[in-house]
Formats: sequence, structure tokens, C-alpha cells
Amino acid sequence: MLETIIGLGTTALELGLMSSLTVLALFLSYSMLNVCDLSTDGCFTLGAVVGAVTAIAGHPLLSIPAAMGAGVLSGLFTSILQTKMGIDSLLAGIIVNTGLYSINIAIMGGSSLLNMNKTTTIFTMMKTFLSSTFLSSSYKLITALIFVVLVVVFLSFFLRTRLGLSIRATGDNPDMVKSSSINPAFTTIIGLCISSSFTALSGCLLAQSQKSVNVTIGSGMVTIALASLLIGRAFMGKGGITKRAIGVVLGAIIFRLVYTIA
Repeated sequence: MLETIIGLGTTALELGLMSSLTVLALFLSYSMLNVCDLSTDGCFTLGAVVGAVTAIAGHPLLSIPAAMGAGVLSGLFTSILQTKMGIDSLLAGIIVNTGLYSINIAIMGGSSLLNMNKTTTIFTMMKTFLSSTFLSSSYKLITALIFVVLVVVFLSFFLRTRLGLSIRATGDNPDMVKSSSINPAFTTIIGLCISSSFTALSGCLLAQSQKSVNVTIGSGMVTIALASLLIGRAFMGKGGITKRAIGVVLGAIIFRLVYTIA
């Protein structure tokens, strides 16, 4: 009984860390940039599909930048629809999300499911690396934790730079940004490209963790991420960027633990 509880808790923690990357993406786009990006589900699947196809081709390490690059392209297209074509952010997200379904099917070669049981992934590489240590059974948790820490550190520094502050200012008061000779379209494009790359990374990790990916793997991710974001705000909604970023990670973990218990 105890082993079952520990196993469920560990699984929930692993999934919480992986999904927290999507929550951090919404933290940047929704909380900082004030843009509700509804392309999250499709972008998550895009990252999972591109990462899986790249890993199956024999390049597990390359799957990470490949998935993030695909996410950047998704964010770029979404932001161009908003900033250059004047389409509402909600509608732009829906358009991209709808289009990504066909794109994901095409990348998967017309199939709706990819199997990676015999594929080398970053998780199997970490398992081999830790095989002679006492951490060998926690290879998934450690891998997910490394990526979450890297993203939190990146956001903590990036959002304090001149460009990062411009992105935050765009979300707070776009009219003031225009009067300060800052192009809000540019900051919106950069912000959405970065946030979409995090979403795609999250999908890539989940797909390689479970050694399979289907075209509906990202369904409901935007709802899960928003719920996790609100939970994180409730616990650590005030303070600096680092504290708030850690708060949304905790929100994702708490959501997964509650979901597992339920």
C-alpha cells in the first residue's frame, strides 16, 4: 500500500514538473505579456511530435532544440496574426491551434500514434548515466527537474533585462510603451516565441517520458496550465520574478497531486 502511494506521488511529481514548463510559458505570455494564447494545446503536441520524430531518427539530444524551434515557429505565426494582421489574440490562438492539428498529423507521417519503446531518449540516456548511483530509479524526476530549473533561472534573468522589462511593460501598459519608443509588436512577438518554445519543450519531455505520442496528447493542456497558474498565484502570487516562477511550478505540482488523489 505504501509503495503504491509513493509510486503515485512520484509519478504526479514527475508529471507536475513536466507540465510546469507549459505553466511557465503561460506565466510569460499571460501574466507578463497579458496575452491569452489558445494555441497551447497544438503547440504542446507539436513539440511532442517533433521531439519524438527526431528521437526516432536517432538524435535524442537534438530533439530538445528541434522541439523548441518548432515551438518558436508556432509562437511566431500566432504573434504575427495578432500584431501584423490585427486579429484578436483569442482568435489567433484558435486559428493556429486548428492548423497545427493537420501539421502534426503530417509530421507523424499520416499516423495518429508514434511508438518509442525501442527508441533512445533523453530519459534513457539519463537512466544509463545514473545507473551506478542511488538516483538511478529517479532518472525521470531528475531530468524533468533539470529542465524546470534551467527555465526558471532563464526567466529570472531574462525578465530583468532591458528586453524583458519591455515585455513586462507591454503587458502592463502598451500605450506607455509606444510613447517610450518601444515597439509593442516586437516585444509581443519575442514574448510569444519564447513562451511557445517552453510549451513545445514540455510536450517533448512528456512524449519521451511515456515513450509514445498521439495527436491528442496536448488536449486540455491550456486548461491544466491556467488552473496550475492560478493555484501558484494563490500560494506565491506576490514577490519577485523568481518567487512567482517557483510559485507556478508548485502550482503545477499541487494540481497533479490533487488530480492523482481524485
